[in-house]
Amino acid sequence: MKGFFFLIILLIWSSSVQSQYLVDSDRLQPDTITYKVMDTVALDMILRYPPKFKNRKKYPTIVFFFGGGWNGGTIGQFEPQAEYFASRGMITVLVDYRVKNRHQTTPYESVADAKSAIRFLREHAEELNVDPDKIAASGGSAGGHLAAACGVLPGLDEPDEDLSLSSKANALVLFNPVFDNGPQGFQKERMGARWREISPAHNITESAPPTIVFLGREDHLIPVSVAESYQSKMDSVGVRCDLFLYDEAGHGFFNNNKYDGKFYTLTLLETDKFLKSIGYIKGKPKQ
Repeated sequence: MKGFFFLIILLIWSSSVQSQYLVDSDRLQPDTITYKVMDTVALDMILRYPPKFKNRKKYPTIVFFFGGGWNGGTIGQFEPQAEYFASRGMITVLVDYRVKNRHQTTPYESVADAKSAIRFLREHAEELNVDPDKIAASGGSAGGHLAAACGVLPGLDEPDEDLSLSSKANALVLFNPVFDNGPQGFQKERMGARWREISPAHNITESAPPTIVFLGREDHLIPVSVAESYQSKMDSVGVRCDLFLYDEAGHGFFNNNKYDGKFYTLTLLETDKFLKSIGYIKGKPKQ
């Protein structure tokens, strides 16, 4: 009898541990998990899973960082893209991070949070069914900067984390990203003397991940020349960087509620092709 009660307690405990990450064949949609706590600030990520999810399988994963100039923004900005790529067989992740308006922080803290999110997914890859070797980072504007930072910046990690776990993304999908934080770059006054540490354009090496970039030719914040220069630097070190420029498109052109969704659809399909070409998804794009 004692053995029976011990078995029941063991099963209850096991179920409780698994429920933290909803490790079963019927994951809730979506699943919100706290990935980082700083003082009184808890930062969450929202995960979506493919249909016909299999508990023993590891899934390619794409992580989205919202835009907002490191000042504000909403975690739901890339929800349509997240839903789409979940339907294409990926785990998709919307990430919250510290911003000036809510947390009185700088872009440096935002980058540290983005890297923490990637590291968290690798640390818990087993429980979350994440393929740690197929994590793509994506984002728009300042969120695109964070994604690029997770691909090319060598530092700015939280020092108390397990730095033996890489915070580097394996691929990048960037929407009108802030590339250049140098003396002539975007909001250079906020970066201070340490600007080189936080500027993706000044940290490109041959270890950069394959990248796709989308930019509107009418973008008033990110000049086309900056994106072309970034692509040229990537080419010079032998790393793939696909650049798509769109006429009559301004900043944030990729959002589903702008331009009648035209550029949302175009960039979604090109992202689909890119992810398929690097082995993250299979089959034809969904219409």
